Amino acid sequence: MTAVLFYLFATLLLGAALFVVLNRNPIYSVVGLVFAFMNLAAMYFLLEAYFIGVLQVLVYAGAIMVLFLFVVMLLNVQPDRPRPGLIHPDRWWFGLGALIFVGLFLLLIGGVRALLTSPAEDAAGMGSVANVGEVLFTRFLLPFEIASLLLTVALVGTVFLAKKKV
Repeated sequence: MTAVLFYLFATLLLGAALFVVLNRNPIYSVVGLVFAFMNLAAMYFLLEAYFIGVLQVLVYAGAIMVLFLFVVMLLNVQPDRPRPGLIHPDRWWFGLGALIFVGLFLLLIGGVRALLTSPAEDAAGMGSVANVGEVLFTRFLLPFEIASLLLTVALVGTVFLAKKKV
């Protein structure tokens, strides 16, 4: 039953992601992204990574999506009009995107093969608060500190730019 639910949520996640990418209305795209994040959180819950699932709902489906929706509504972005033809010769980026897609697909296949050949580790505590904290403050302490420094610089820069000149 768990496998059926996992594949159901994975299918809904892919459908929501396609909805986000293919929709011309930015508001509908944000709502589709919230739906995609909720499906991802449900997949985390099925994998018994409850802490990561709750973080997914609170941080991404909650805070980040409210920010995205606020920016889209503040900018008053209108939906694009349909353009004639999908692929034009002057759109070199389409070929670049296809090349990146093929490369990522090959990396995915290689990763799946590596997972199938290597023994599975004990994943019981992978999503626990204690394990996340231990890994974050031992193995990834330097990247964590760099990220906190960058966020502090971004916050100070935002306050500096938003401050009115007296």
